[in-house]
Amino acid sequence: MLLGVIVGLFLYLLAACALALLLLVPGARAATWRGLARGHSRLRSWQWRQAQVAQSLSHKAGARGVHWLGFVRRHAWPIGLALLVLLLVPAALGLLRLRLPADTYDHRLERPRDERIAALLMGEQLVPPPTLPPELFLQRELEQARPLVRSANREWALLDAEFRQRLLVVFQILKERHGYEAVLIEGYRSPERQAALQALGPQVTQAGAFESYHQHGLAADVAFLREGRIVISEREPYAMQGYQMLGAAAESVGLTWGGGWRSLKDYGHVELRRPGVLRREAGHAHTH
Repeated sequence: MLLGVIVGLFLYLLAACALALLLLVPGARAATWRGLARGHSRLRSWQWRQAQVAQSLSHKAGARGVHWLGFVRRHAWPIGLALLVLLLVPAALGLLRLRLPADTYDHRLERPRDERIAALLMGEQLVPPPTLPPELFLQRELEQARPLVRSANREWALLDAEFRQRLLVVFQILKERHGYEAVLIEGYRSPERQAALQALGPQVTQAGAFESYHQHGLAADVAFLREGRIVISEREPYAMQGYQMLGAAAESVGLTWGGGWRSLKDYGHVELRRPGVLRREAGHAHTH
């Protein structure tokens, strides 16, 4: 495996050198064509002048080597720049591939099985928590983090049955294992509300009407209740720690966590993705 990688890199370096010379130095192209033409001519008369041509080539090879060495020295900067670009591009792409997480949840991947979570998903249906007082959702901090949050829908009954059960399991994991009391900030969202949020700008959402799982009851925005106050700001260590736990719990029950997106990360967002549900899914990165 390692030997194959080394050989591949060596061949790539040779190809990069040749490409740099041909693309950046016109003289190299002319010299290459002359060399090919000369070689073709010599090949046709090789059988007749085998000994003479061999002796002639030995002398010319030395002269040509000196010629190319001077040529490389005269064009060191463009050749070096071309090599640097050709070598850095695949390295940068490989690094990005390793560092950037995927935006989608692939159900085909095998994940560690938690028997207790599996039992919760297959067992008795969990009951949604009691409705919270509307006054809790009048905080200025909450409005800044979630525009139009006061008019958001928080009815558990409007969520998809499978998604609702998985989300309740997440809430139970957060409370029993980590002592965090999760709060539903918004669940189902009408197409009109989605369009209104999109009109506020891409910093709020990039999804239009019927382009979000919220419209199908398959997404929810979550925060945490602490000492009678909703904690939602990512600047608070308590909330950020809770979001990390939320992401782990959500992924353990097959949900997609918004904190794992490449850009416009939405740490409080979770959703259950189903193929063919959204109006446009190809190339759609965010479904908040």
